[in-house]
Amino acid sequence: MAKYKKLGSVTLFDAQTTKENLSELGNPLERLSQVIDFEMFRGALEDVFENRSKKNNAGAKPYDVVMMFKVMLIKHYYNLSDHQVQYQITDRQSFKDFLGLASGDKVPDEKTIWAFSEKLAKSGLSERLFQQFVDELNSKGLIFNEGQIIDASFVLAPKQHNTRDENKDIKNGKGGDLWNDTPNNKRQKDVDARWTQKGGQNFFGYKNHIKTDKVSKFIKRCFVSAASLHDSQALDYLVEESDRGQSLLADSAYVGQEDVLEKWGLIDEICEKGHRGHPLTEHQRESNRKKSSIRSRVEHVFGFEEGSMNRLTTRTIGFVRAKSTIFFKNMLYNFFRLEQIVRLGIN
Repeated sequence: MAKYKKLGSVTLFDAQTTKENLSELGNPLERLSQVIDFEMFRGALEDVFENRSKKNNAGAKPYDVVMMFKVMLIKHYYNLSDHQVQYQITDRQSFKDFLGLASGDKVPDEKTIWAFSEKLAKSGLSERLFQQFVDELNSKGLIFNEGQIIDASFVLAPKQHNTRDENKDIKNGKGGDLWNDTPNNKRQKDVDARWTQKGGQNFFGYKNHIKTDKVSKFIKRCFVSAASLHDSQALDYLVEESDRGQSLLADSAYVGQEDVLEKWGLIDEICEKGHRGHPLTEHQRESNRKKSSIRSRVEHVFGFEEGSMNRLTTRTIGFVRAKSTIFFKNMLYNFFRLEQIVRLGIN
């Protein structure tokens, strides 16, 4: 009679079988590891996160900076809180494998993860790492510079419950003077995020303004603002000298920026907008349809960030932290876009 494994027992081959099954199902972190050499970021990370053991051998040995960087990838890809990151790494072998941790190794706790995030934000390192990877893509000829697409998306922040007078002070730039007698309360108040309305819906938080390469769909440049900033106001921050002579595609929100287009020598392919008493002609509508068919490629970026990365949100308080989060998420999108290009053999 055949012998069956008792339910709940573990064999020596179970861990390897589980890993192989996850690979077949599509482990996104494993796929990234096959394409991205995360060691490329070690120098920049070590410049900011100095190894304290070099100065003092006392105390616990600090976690490897590249491993902590990969912890941030888990946090932002799955949109987890610091506590959830600690729990999930402890619970999931696939996360340990991605980080190079054995089953008995100590896992960074939520305070360590929070401290790493704080230093990333306050040092501006997320922005530098984003640019480092864009430079790497450029050096490999993966950004084609045959046209640029610009658009913006809301990044929702934790909603605030303030009085009407408090909101008025915040809007007038006096938020820093509020709640001084209740410092614990003040730490939870975001005086940088703003409310805005679009399509009859209210949004509170920030905006992720991006410029993507028309051909490769990599994010080349990004700019972060409060949600209330009009999309067109970010245009001059997104274009750069390497864009000169290229076409610029955008929706009609960017109409009226002729001075910026002229300044950078860009070819205007912004969708036209009709006005009361002056509707678009059939020729203009047809032109908009052709432009939109190309411009819509930027929606794939936001679709990935909203879908695969579990919504483009920030759990943090304040502009500096939100900016770091958004740059990191945009860099993470570029990681996965490269993985997709390599895996599918896209030219």
